Amino acid sequence: MPALETLPDYLCSGLAIVSIGLNPSLPSVRAGYYFANPRNRFWRALHGSGLVAPEAVMEPGAAAMEVLLQRHGIGFTDVVKRPTAGGHDLRAADFREWAPRLRQKLADCAPAIAWFHGKQAYAGYLRYGEGITPAIDWGEQPLRLGGSRVFVTPNPSPANAVYSLADLTAWYARLGEFRDRTGTRE
Repeated sequence: MPALETLPDYLCSGLAIVSIGLNPSLPSVRAGYYFANPRNRFWRALHGSGLVAPEAVMEPGAAAMEVLLQRHGIGFTDVVKRPTAGGHDLRAADFREWAPRLRQKLADCAPAIAWFHGKQAYAGYLRYGEGITPAIDWGEQPLRLGGSRVFVTPNPSPANAVYSLADLTAWYARLGEFRDRTGTRE
């Protein structure tokens, strides 16, 4: 069986935040970095939010992923590592396979904050990684994953157009405030 072509994880111990997407998009896998679709609002929201310092504005790409990891303590992974054209293409079997792996990754790198992009990502993880189905709201979650606090923001995917760039930027700013308030500064 050939190896799955997907995005690499950007993880190490001591991270302030681990960004957790639902799964890699096909454009991101082709480009080799997270949130590569030019219509995805992640990079614009990140730069406008204060989550990283204004002088840290960077061109989206693999080099930017390394800068976020090494200089800002922000890592990246997904609930499911199988790339698809959209989240609607995922199956329960994908979550059964990959959510326990994410659980182990989070235990290994023990970030201060596990940042889920979208309620679907967090709900899929909780159901198949933790065996629970609690209510989920935006922002800080009552449940901790190991020692990691959990924060959920809307998914920046162009398919999630109900949330504007301004909405996403505001949620990312709240994540930055949460990081600063909980003592996990970049």
